[in-house]
Amino acid sequence: MTPEFMQKAKWVNQLEWTISSPKTNAPVKNGRKKTPKKHKRPSPPPTTPHLKMSKTMPTLELNPHKRIPFLKIKTHHPDHEPQLPISETKSHPTRPSASDLPDPPPSNNTGSIYFIGTATTILAWHGARILTDPNFLHAGDHVHLGPGVTSERLTNPAVGINALPPLDCILLSHYHEDHFDRLVEDSLSRQFPIISTPHAKSCLTSPSKPEPFQNVTALDFFDSLIMPIVQPTSTNSNGKPPQIKVTAMPGKHVPPGPLAVANDLLGAVPPTNGWLLELGYTTSSETAQNTQVGYRIYISGDTLLIDELKQIPQWLHGGKIDLMLVHLGGTTIPGAKMPLLMVTMDGVQGVKLMKMMNPDITIPIHYDDYDVMVSGLDDFKKEVNGAGLQDKVVYLDRGEEYQFQVRGL
Repeated sequence: MTPEFMQKAKWVNQLEWTISSPKTNAPVKNGRKKTPKKHKRPSPPPTTPHLKMSKTMPTLELNPHKRIPFLKIKTHHPDHEPQLPISETKSHPTRPSASDLPDPPPSNNTGSIYFIGTATTILAWHGARILTDPNFLHAGDHVHLGPGVTSERLTNPAVGINALPPLDCILLSHYHEDHFDRLVEDSLSRQFPIISTPHAKSCLTSPSKPEPFQNVTALDFFDSLIMPIVQPTSTNSNGKPPQIKVTAMPGKHVPPGPLAVANDLLGAVPPTNGWLLELGYTTSSETAQNTQVGYRIYISGDTLLIDELKQIPQWLHGGKIDLMLVHLGGTTIPGAKMPLLMVTMDGVQGVKLMKMMNPDITIPIHYDDYDVMVSGLDDFKKEVNGAGLQDKVVYLDRGEEYQFQVRGL
């Protein structure tokens, strides 16, 4: 028997043994009860030195002039801020760019998404920069994705971890090495703000780590965090200060049913969040909880197309999603040669999600960077073209950015 067959058999045996065990009792093996591994979502996190609690939701200030260092070791002089290597800037496919308008909007109303690779992007607006799912490994590097499962990276990031401009926080969909690799974990300052799942927080702040992270905020589904952008000149044309509201959205990395039950016990695939970012303005600190939304960005995270996603349009109460970043790839484990389980959307599911969410623009990411991804960008393009949605999609290569306009209120 080949090693591939043995590995797949091992996964099947693990799942069968777990599913066949009584649900109300811990599995029994060799006469002993084994404590099941469950990804529980704990209570809201306590306050940290950088996190202020309001009456209804926490607030994390983004101050471009008082940033917490991103890395443990400084790699550039503070007076020489690195610039992202932008190969091309794209805009809305059916609207004129801001620079082409006879009366261009204020420059601080312009935001951008820069695609680094995998699910790693930088959202920039009003001087603030948010990094998503940091993965800076290179082609040939490997990540651990679960019991007995590794994957090789096939691409390079558009920029290295040591060449990034100053950042304000990390938005981490889940604690998986293709989204938060060992290089990142070893290099990051332990005080740098991270927003993620309760499971990720429990891992990152665990006392068992030699250097636990100190500034992690956990958001469960539909929990929100307000991020005011603190900068004297950061206002729109009406003098209103900008802020970003981030809300955790539902997601499932494993399809519902017996496999999900097995995964809860084995702890093989971690729970994941999607995110809704609402960029807008507020009139004063007294009303900071009520963001007057000028632009909405939905990031799917590593979810499959599940019924729980239908709650998102309902939660918006008719609010429009302006931009969707959809994680694709049809990721399979243990791997492409042994596709036992698909854990991210493929091209078919990606287009179905477009129809469900009805965003103005969709940008596909996370589709070809690792060898466990079997549904590449061509699959998605084929489905998009077949559905007649070509004008609703912008394709970014690594190193390209998409610019958008936040409506001034």
